[in-house]
Amino acid sequence: MKRKEYPEEGEFIVGTVTKVQNYGAFVTLDEYQDREGFVHIAEIASGWVKRIRNHIKEKQKVVCKVMSVDEAKGHVDLSLKRVNEHQKREKIKEWKNNKKAARLFEMLADEINKTIDECWEEFGSALVQQYGSLYTAFEEAAYDSEILENDGFSGDWVSELNQIAKDNIAIQFVDIKGYLNIKSFEPDGIEHIKNALNSGEDTEYDDVNIEIHYIGAPHYSITVEAPDYKIAEEELKKAVDRVEHIITSHNGEMTFNRKLDE
Repeated sequence: MKRKEYPEEGEFIVGTVTKVQNYGAFVTLDEYQDREGFVHIAEIASGWVKRIRNHIKEKQKVVCKVMSVDEAKGHVDLSLKRVNEHQKREKIKEWKNNKKAARLFEMLADEINKTIDECWEEFGSALVQQYGSLYTAFEEAAYDSEILENDGFSGDWVSELNQIAKDNIAIQFVDIKGYLNIKSFEPDGIEHIKNALNSGEDTEYDDVNIEIHYIGAPHYSITVEAPDYKIAEEELKKAVDRVEHIITSHNGEMTFNRKLDE
């Protein structure tokens, strides 16, 4: 929403192939009011392209890198071969999220009886400035219904946005796993191990879950469920540190591995 008329050089875009010729392909820029770009045959694929239609076809959805933009002439030069699989996946994901956010924003405008432009001027652009994108704003609201008010937003639209986000955005959680090898040389070592494991499962976050399970002496599995990988890794490290601190403080040993030692 509210994009510029042209993409920037180096940007990744989603487009639809409209015409394929021997020297290249014309691509409609889906995110830029259907402006058109061109992929020269030299930018279709790495190596020699014998037959261009073996690589690209009409109506195909593609992710391209913007090589150059001439707004005066209305020319946008694109490349297919300079987009790797990871970049393609991330761009498609972003594109789908933006399309969904646009639909949700339209729903919000209908609920509060305002036009999309009015909503954009009143709070839409501010949401993008705060959260980076409209989709992220909806995602954050689905995750925490108080975040908008805590970040200074107010108005009747806030509760409506929260409800729309709750009904339409599914929060994805990630799991990471590791293994603890724990030994205690104290007579009451089993109690120290229990205390260490209980401490390892503690977390200050309501949306983080840490579970430690016995596999077979001296092996234990530790699993962390969190909203994203960064939080999960941070909480895993804290949990391992807590366990290690208690074990080593009571004449014990502990090692952590990503894979189970045989």
